[in-house]
Amino acid sequence: MDYQTGFFYLFSGVLLFAAFRVITASNPVHAVLYLMLSFSQAAGVWLLLKAEFLGLTLVLVYLGAVMVLFLFVVMMLDIRMDEFRKNFWKHVPVALVLGGLVAFELAAVVWTGFADMGSVSKNQASAHTMASATPPVSNTHELGVLLYTQYLYPIQAAAVILLIAMIAAIALTLRQRKDSKAINPSEQVHVRAKDRLVVVSMPAVVMSSDDSTGSASTKQGA
Repeated sequence: MDYQTGFFYLFSGVLLFAAFRVITASNPVHAVLYLMLSFSQAAGVWLLLKAEFLGLTLVLVYLGAVMVLFLFVVMMLDIRMDEFRKNFWKHVPVALVLGGLVAFELAAVVWTGFADMGSVSKNQASAHTMASATPPVSNTHELGVLLYTQYLYPIQAAAVILLIAMIAAIALTLRQRKDSKAINPSEQVHVRAKDRLVVVSMPAVVMSSDDSTGSASTKQGA
């Protein structure tokens, strides 16, 4: 076993463990941290597959921006896990149905991918000879051409979905909370001095010399 195979098993094992902990961690902050770990391991797998652009994009975009934003949003939200645990078993049937559907789709994709490997292996020799005659093209160039020609509308739709998700996160963060210490600026503008300062008239108490000597003699007799 060469070093590339060893790194592949290492990255894949840590990736599976981190992905499992994402859905089983009780603390949402810990779940986000495990998700960041899984993204980093997936970037390592992309680098082993010689897809440097995808690996670096996964690290810079998701780990450097998106997941850090998610982490701050989750930390700002006052998520009460006790309320979620109350209705856990109520949503288990729906979760099992959706999980089974996703597993079936993944199995279908993997099965068709293995079925097409035979035809791909037969055409590798001819493709290699044709590629040697053409000038080399980088992965970044090919991805850029596809993103801005064939997949332009899906990219725009994904951008709109991310914008809606960002607005929803901000709206959830700024919701009305009882323990919030935010002050309404309109109330600050209309504050008057007499509302903040109250002058109370109190009569002055002056002690005479007789009162002071009487209190002193009382203390001595006690």
